[in-house]
Amino acid sequence: MNRRTLLRNTLVTALAAALPAYAETGRLPRILLRNGWQSINIGDIAHQLGILELLQKHGIKAEIRFWASNLENGADALVLKQFPDVIILKGQADIDKAFQECDFLLHGSGSGFVAQKHVAEWRKKTGKPYGVYGISYFTPNQEGIETLTHANFVYFRESVSLKVAQDAGVKCPIMAFGPDAAFGIVKLRNDEAANAFLKANNLEEGKFLCCIPRYRWTPFWTVKKGREFDAVKNARNQEMKEHDHAQLREAIIRITRETDCKVLVCCEDQTQISLGKEILVDPLPDDVKEKVVWRDKYWLTDEALSVYTKSLGLFGNEMHSPIMCIANGIPAVVCRWQEQTTKGYMWRDIGLNDWLFTLDNEDEMPKIAPTILAIAKDPDAAKAKAAQAREVVLKLQKEHMGVLADSLSKATAKA
Repeated sequence: MNRRTLLRNTLVTALAAALPAYAETGRLPRILLRNGWQSINIGDIAHQLGILELLQKHGIKAEIRFWASNLENGADALVLKQFPDVIILKGQADIDKAFQECDFLLHGSGSGFVAQKHVAEWRKKTGKPYGVYGISYFTPNQEGIETLTHANFVYFRESVSLKVAQDAGVKCPIMAFGPDAAFGIVKLRNDEAANAFLKANNLEEGKFLCCIPRYRWTPFWTVKKGREFDAVKNARNQEMKEHDHAQLREAIIRITRETDCKVLVCCEDQTQISLGKEILVDPLPDDVKEKVVWRDKYWLTDEALSVYTKSLGLFGNEMHSPIMCIANGIPAVVCRWQEQTTKGYMWRDIGLNDWLFTLDNEDEMPKIAPTILAIAKDPDAAKAKAAQAREVVLKLQKEHMGVLADSLSKATAKA
């Protein structure tokens, strides 16, 4: 079976799953999508864009009502630009109506079972089915265990979280590793903005790599109104700042001196903009600085992804920009630490353990710069490795969207 036939058959299968319910009720199935946790981070924005693109790609014909916690900083406009038919809920009245009218609740990707209380409320008030797609899980409690157990399916974005759930006693009938929904972003682009940025900064397509810094603890108190200063977390950030970025600086130096590539220091969240200049750019030797660009402004997910896809690869201390890169066949190296969730371990699950480094393990530190440099020196081999990981993700996405289509069809038939 060739690829075109396979894709056609997949679409027909998904449509067929929805048709009986549509014929029975005279309407499309209604999904209440719970996602959209925050908007100061392009990775969090990628969660909802990724799941919406996956639904579209796999032919899940449904009315989507989107219950978000935060769609500021242009995130709402980005959703509606890409998916104009999505209904964004505006307040409690809309949420109450969605509880009454929707057939299925889908909890999207996040750092933990983020909306556990809302999913438990859905179960208690409606008795209607629900599923959880691509979460980390690290703080089991009785409510969470019971809620996950009674879901139609639960997909954990790394196998470490899956084991935590299994050990805690979660007994969901369909429970497995399932990639973060941000892997779903493939069509999202803002090439006009990206091309203008590259031109203004003398960055040539295929001749630069991207680098993203990160504090151990995101200093939300610097960007969120009302968030109190956390002296303990700030002290830890300052203590580890040099340690966590020295190998990234070494990689930047070696890339610019040993290849004809440049490096773009950019951000995934707003707190990383000034950090990048302070810890990565300013300490560089003058000959290296000439080949390094510092992005001094926040950007949205569409422009960032357009830039990433024009690069040779990405490296740094973040997670979701690497996810978006691999989803589009672009190599990406991930550095992580204990203070982060277990999300980084998903790199092992998709075959990229060689591109995953834990900065708390001093034995791994000397390997970071050479691994990044190898991407710049042999981009074809690096892209082949990224493509293999992408295929793992695509296979799982197809399987899991099929499970969702089946659950949705059954839920709507009972409506």
